[in-house]
Amino acid sequence: MSTAISPTAYNYKVVRQFAIMTVVWGILGMGMGVFIASQLVWPELNLGLPWTSFGRLRPLHTNLVIFAFGGCALFSTSYYVVQRTCQTRLISDTLAAFTFWGWQAVIVAAGITLPLGLTSSKEYAELEWPIDILIAIVWVTYAVVFFGTIVKRKTKHIYVGNWFYGAFILVTAMLHIVNNLEIPVGWFKSYSIYAGATDAMVQWWYGHNAVGFFLTTGFLGMMYYFVPKQAERPVYSYRLSIVHFWALITLYIWAGPHHLHYTALPDWAQSLGMVMSLILLAPSWGGMINGMMTLSGAWHKLRTDPILRFLVVSLAFYGMSTFEGPMMAIKTVNSLSHYTDWTIGHVHAGALGWVAMISIGALYHMIPKVFGRQQMHSIGLINAHFWLATIGTVLYIASMWVNGITQGLMWRAVNADGTLTYSFVEALQASHPGFMVRALGGFFFAFGMLLMAYNTFRTVRGYVPAEADAAAQIPAVGAH
Repeated sequence: MSTAISPTAYNYKVVRQFAIMTVVWGILGMGMGVFIASQLVWPELNLGLPWTSFGRLRPLHTNLVIFAFGGCALFSTSYYVVQRTCQTRLISDTLAAFTFWGWQAVIVAAGITLPLGLTSSKEYAELEWPIDILIAIVWVTYAVVFFGTIVKRKTKHIYVGNWFYGAFILVTAMLHIVNNLEIPVGWFKSYSIYAGATDAMVQWWYGHNAVGFFLTTGFLGMMYYFVPKQAERPVYSYRLSIVHFWALITLYIWAGPHHLHYTALPDWAQSLGMVMSLILLAPSWGGMINGMMTLSGAWHKLRTDPILRFLVVSLAFYGMSTFEGPMMAIKTVNSLSHYTDWTIGHVHAGALGWVAMISIGALYHMIPKVFGRQQMHSIGLINAHFWLATIGTVLYIASMWVNGITQGLMWRAVNADGTLTYSFVEALQASHPGFMVRALGGFFFAFGMLLMAYNTFRTVRGYVPAEADAAAQIPAVGAH
């Protein structure tokens, strides 16, 4: 039974639930990442079983970190931000509760079906049709709760963070539904209605915009609320944030074809994807600079505030990733980088450096507030987590850059008679040290999440509902 809607208090229950599950899924997803990274160092860890092979666990890892960890972070923070900035309670406690339990059901279903090899084989969209339908139902419900809350807001203005969250919700629904149009041939098997190069194009229109909207636009909504809050400074330029929003959502949707350079996709479509990816650098860096400049007059706080450090370093990684991405979209660069570990390094610069760090910083800011606490149990543990996460990310991406360029150069090296200089196995042997460094970097990052879990447990243990309810009281309209 959900509690009746109180007009005088925010619904922090669903925020608390999603926040705790963000930490839980983060540990499981990143732990799985360390395990499969270790399989590339020690292949015996595949255990000789189909269910524990790299090929089956890798999509489970990506679903856990993107949709379980990242998704729960987005649900939690968006529900928190939309209530606080609209100064009104979520429009429906029942629908909000359904989004929580429905999303957890999706993730559990992924955890069961992917190791069993039940997959549509589309990257980041591997789940089969019954689960796809549940995702669509939960997501439409999410949109109803989010936009319904905005409609009943007490404030005249819709804060810019909510524009980013709103765009992420709408576009993700469109991407998911269009890419997963499929014909079922059994309870756990279906075939896409698209074929050949068209299927590839639709898949990477979805795949890159899962990055562009799920993993970028949504988390920029997070950035525009939590960076100013933690820095105790207004957004550097509100006008720039609006330009950033419209430029980003206009351009991002066109960048997908850069995943399909030198394939059967028509050359004009590849070139369009490349050009749009290069133009995308401008709004991306506009947003990064806006976030960084918000710290004007507050840079000294980085000495003593590890939460702010998480948020600012995430922006640095966002800036780096959104420079690297357009560069890798250039066809001549892509001819070296494609299919190599450089791409894996790029993805994790964004996933670990940007997405995970902004989420962790936002959670450290938000968890005490929704549980009626003054602050997290231990600032020292947050500091230790920050350094583990930063060092782990740098080890990961640096090793993958070295591996990727090594692989690209070895694969394209030819002898005077036109034969390949190196075999694939020789390139694999050359990659082995990089695999070891990557596994170590991933371990550091995952260990940091364990510190976060302990810190969170000590913070929320024995929390008093009355204190949390007091923290959830809605201020008078216009108050801060």
